Amino acid sequence: MPTIGWFEILIVVTIAIIVLGPKDFPIMLKKVGSWIGTAKKQINNIQNEVSNIDIEDNHIEKKEDKKDES
Repeated sequence: MPTIGWFEILIVVTIAIIVLGPKDFPIMLKKVGSWIGTAKKQINNIQNEVSNIDIEDNHIEKKEDKKDES
């Protein structure tokens, strides 16, 4: 997977300032930051739910193993 370096980021920011203009650029940065924050929260919630399901499954399997041993 290719990595994005500082030079590429600088090029994207420069093009964004030219296209959007200096007035709208900070507003767009705020919106994009908000979208990224929301996406991170959703991904984190999904990861936590999957982790909880895995923990519950392991807990149930251990209970079943203990019943089988008795």
